Amino acid sequence: MTQQPFSRPGAIDLSALKRPAPSAPSSPPPSPGGAAPAGAAGGSSYATSVTEQNFQTVIEASMTAPVLLVFYSRTRMPESGQLADDLATVSGEFEGRFLAGLVDIDAAPQIAQAMQIPSIPLVVAVLDGRPAPLLQDAVPIEELRAALTQVLQQLTAQGMTGRHQPMHAAGAAADDAEEPPVDPRYAAAQDALGEGDIDRAVAEYQKLVDANPADAEAAAGLAMAKVLQRTQGVDLNAARAAAAANPDDVEAQTLVADLDMLGGHVDDAFRRLVDLVRRSAGDERNAAREHLLGLFAAVGNDDPRVIRGRQALASALF
Repeated sequence: MTQQPFSRPGAIDLSALKRPAPSAPSSPPPSPGGAAPAGAAGGSSYATSVTEQNFQTVIEASMTAPVLLVFYSRTRMPESGQLADDLATVSGEFEGRFLAGLVDIDAAPQIAQAMQIPSIPLVVAVLDGRPAPLLQDAVPIEELRAALTQVLQQLTAQGMTGRHQPMHAAGAAADDAEEPPVDPRYAAAQDALGEGDIDRAVAEYQKLVDANPADAEAAAGLAMAKVLQRTQGVDLNAARAAAAANPDDVEAQTLVADLDMLGGHVDDAFRRLVDLVRRSAGDERNAAREHLLGLFAAVGNDDPRVIRGRQALASALF
């Protein structure tokens, strides 16, 4: 049960995940076992209580789609237990886009010790068996839902569209559960991303947006695909050095903002471009503003970070 230790809780780095998701197996993967306990709100078919016995199976399920492990203790910190409940509830809303693994550190202290969990609550994202800290605060369910929406939008834009099979819910037969269908509208764009053809993905998303400008998911996919398109083959260290040396260069600053987005550092990306808007003028200011609006679209207008970003942008402009 040896796992990579965590030295710094923070944003999940998505920049290393620009590759297709593994193909779904022809037969359903083994169930991680056991639906969420009674304390987990919602009775979701996509939440499971994690024990030493099923831990490895839960981790292996991340080869199909993300697994989010939430570490909590209802006795030591009741609000961490509420976060576990909320994650179980939200997992049902996303219908298999991720599996919620609920780790009660009082019932399974060996897991927390093996993964060197620094504190609770902590949500760890596991992708293809690789863990990365995602969230370390007991946020309200609305903020949790918005944050996970943004993360999953990024993964969709990078071609990761797998879904988990629903598991046994209390009193329900797994044979009656069917995997939610994937929306066929986005299949061509997601296939292109899965094949690493970013230009074709942009074109496919653009067709969807042209056909229905109100399609928020297509707009978000297009915006994130454009971020991938702009950052193909970019050297991160060189880009950051260029931005540091040329603080008023719009191209240099917007490129680093794109890289921040791929790394999950959304607030940093927004702040960089708001500051650029504030100190620039004319065509350069407009270019920075338009780029920032594109990043807002990639994250989603309902995300609290976008709301704050728009307020900061308005202050910088006026």
